[in-house]
Amino acid sequence: MSALALLAMMVLGSAGLWVGVPLAWLWIASQVQDATGSLGAAVAVALLGVVVSIVGLVAVLSWLSGRHRELRVAHGHLDPGTFALEVVMVCSALVALAVFVVWFFGFSGSAPLPVPD
Repeated sequence: MSALALLAMMVLGSAGLWVGVPLAWLWIASQVQDATGSLGAAVAVALLGVVVSIVGLVAVLSWLSGRHRELRVAHGHLDPGTFALEVVMVCSALVALAVFVVWFFGFSGSAPLPVPD
């Protein structure tokens, strides 16, 4: 049961990696631009924040993967290595990409291709 809970945390963490981190730093950058009037400062804050957040979140996901691996081995299963984390990351990236494509082409209101006049 605790291995399943670790998998669920990895799923939530990887979704946060692809969606939560970029959205949070875009919002923070908008607040920085509002406060300073400087697009450069907002972009710098967003880029630095995204990189630091991703590095931190990847470290947490790696730790969760290690704990999952230890639990599986302790219960007599074969050592899965980092397979669970790899599957979670790939699947969450594909879901995030699919959601983005649906949003962009269906709901964003922008033309996907330039329309000649």
